[in-house]
Amino acid sequence: MLVPSRSARRALHLLFLVLFLPVFALPLLVIVAASFATSWSGALPSGPTLAHYQDLAHGEAPQALLTSVLTALAASLAALTLGTWAALAAEKLGRRTRRLLDALFLLPVAVPSVVVGLSLLVAFSRPPFLLNGTPQIVILAHAVLVTAFAYQSVTAALARLDPAYEQSAAGLGARPAYVLWRVKLPLLLPSLTAAAGLCFALSMGELSATMMLYPPDWLPLPVQIFAATDRGALFAGAALAVTLMAATLLVLLGVSRIRTKATYR
Repeated sequence: MLVPSRSARRALHLLFLVLFLPVFALPLLVIVAASFATSWSGALPSGPTLAHYQDLAHGEAPQALLTSVLTALAASLAALTLGTWAALAAEKLGRRTRRLLDALFLLPVAVPSVVVGLSLLVAFSRPPFLLNGTPQIVILAHAVLVTAFAYQSVTAALARLDPAYEQSAAGLGARPAYVLWRVKLPLLLPSLTAAAGLCFALSMGELSATMMLYPPDWLPLPVQIFAATDRGALFAGAALAVTLMAATLLVLLGVSRIRTKATYR
């Protein structure tokens, strides 16, 4: 134990709660409370109601949520595939080339996401790569923004991976493709699932680049949340935000179970 004293551990737990509740938990709890309220005249929302969620069930929210989930799944799959392939390829590169590849993948994270959206808007506005006004450009933007996290996660896992497993399989006559699919990737599965969950969560909440690119028939839920709050429908926007959080958490819980099974395997 880093802190052997019981009283010191209690003090640290208390300090954690004091810092965690106001900064992280309280804002989320206020959003949840606002989603069930009709007014907000005091310190907290008031007037309990389920009307906002009933309106969501009969409005555009289900389709917007499905759009967000499909976008996040497609972007996460693309980011995980590209990031894993690049991380595996970077193992064979020299130090300078690897640093250049690291910088290339981190570049979309280093600049504001609205810049990424604008660059894609300009790059794919002319044939033969005309994607403006299509769902594909939204998925591409999300994939560009989250691929860096998949790449870094797999790169860190590869650095911790014991090369003895790969060397043993190769010494027994296994081909490189067999070693990759039956030895290396199974050992990386916990990191791959963690990267997939992170990419999915980031994609579900992406707004800036999406605002510049989304077509009218592909409206993700964060855009609808922004539109609702922008026109003053605060409580409806809070209900949309809670729906977005709940859907993201459900998927992350499923990914966490897969990761746990992969770790024990």
